[in-house]
Amino acid sequence: MFVQIRKMTVKEGHADKVIERFSSEGVIEKQEGLIDVTVLEKKVRRGDEEVVVLIRWESEDHWKQWEKSEDHIAAHKANQGKPKPDYMLGTDVGMYHVKAVKTGVYGK
Repeated sequence: MFVQIRKMTVKEGHADKVIERFSSEGVIEKQEGLIDVTVLEKKVRRGDEEVVVLIRWESEDHWKQWEKSEDHIAAHKANQGKPKPDYMLGTDVGMYHVKAVKTGVYGK
């Protein structure tokens, strides 16, 4: 399994916009090898907010196929030259190979 993790920091009050973007239906769901997309919101009382998106793939090769797909490239071209929203403060992206998964008795 291969996982891409995107951690986005946004101005207070704007996490819902990022959550909506990554939660709404898109073409990625039709991509071969996609396991799931999980959207997390960090619990904060006030101040900058954080949204984490975990995208799980069956393999790194499946992720590479998505990166090179016409749909993925077209989406990036459509946004090329557009300024990022002012509420987006930063994004960190990491790629990980899953080495172990443990399942609890209730997860079976």
